Amino acid sequence: MASIALEKLVKRYDKVEAVHGIDLEIVDGEFVVFVGPSGCGKSTTLRMIAGLEEITGGTLKIGEAVVNERAPKARNIAMVFQNYAIYPHLTVRQNIGFGLYTSKLSKEEKNARIDETARILGLTDYLERRPAALSGGQRQRVAIGRAMVRNPSAFLFDEPLSNLDAQLRAQMRIEIKKLHQELKTTTIYVTHDQIEAMTMADRIVVMKDGYILQTGTPVDLYENPADVFTARFIGSPSMNMLPASALGEQAAGFAGDGEVLVGIRPHDLLAVVDGAVPDGAILTLEGQVEAVEPLGPETMVHLNVGGKSLIATSPGTLSPAVGSSVTCTVQPGKLYLFDAATEKSLGRK
Repeated sequence: MASIALEKLVKRYDKVEAVHGIDLEIVDGEFVVFVGPSGCGKSTTLRMIAGLEEITGGTLKIGEAVVNERAPKARNIAMVFQNYAIYPHLTVRQNIGFGLYTSKLSKEEKNARIDETARILGLTDYLERRPAALSGGQRQRVAIGRAMVRNPSAFLFDEPLSNLDAQLRAQMRIEIKKLHQELKTTTIYVTHDQIEAMTMADRIVVMKDGYILQTGTPVDLYENPADVFTARFIGSPSMNMLPASALGEQAAGFAGDGEVLVGIRPHDLLAVVDGAVPDGAILTLEGQVEAVEPLGPETMVHLNVGGKSLIATSPGTLSPAVGSSVTCTVQPGKLYLFDAATEKSLGRK
């Protein structure tokens, strides 16, 4: 295992700079998730760490060694790709052990490693099968196994679950997290899915346009977003955002000299459907119901509030009717304030 350090790391393609001098310290054994929209630089950064992209500027360290000029195979890292990249004509055993064929291990040692890797991944009963006879989740585990068997210093995952259906993605998220807890190998995981980031990461790195906007634990980023982008990207459904000026007199307590944006998470904007408005609300909004999404324990209520589209929450057993008018309330401490010009956080109210 090893720590990984990015110091002023830059990637430039001709005149286009894709990654702008980012700094990041990843401690030994940490599970770090890079998250952001397509084109934000997260996969490019991962490929520079892997040695698959040349570093234009800055320094990359794995452990104590600077590895900018090292070939991928000399970095002792293993990468798992989105498309599995396993060989269809080889068995599961042969696929897992492929990276060991040129090693100096004895045949017995190689087989022992393959068997132990298959045991950890639940693939023991499938070792003599070929990939065509496996499910998508099993194929992805084979790809992970081929990386694991080499005992790398770090694992790099590049959107490995994007080809799986929703149920398999949820299952594989848990399996990868459990695998990390068992192996404790430094792991960098790239995804555009904030739910994957929230459920898997020890620490999340939010990227946009080649910059790191914020790093922190999932709870840190959810509770204390540093800017509008992070606030809306982390959390599902996305945070409601509206100008303080749209709130009229209710904004008097938190609107500053300049324009302020007010963020409200849908789970904190509570639709009153039983006639009892909670005491102590810091904000009350009236809206018309445009759609409802029953989710069992709760219902997502899509509202038109003064021409703005917002999402609120109601108890799953008390869904408001489409077309009806509802009152929504927010309790103290649940409003997120941002400077409209810089989009930087102004704290909570």
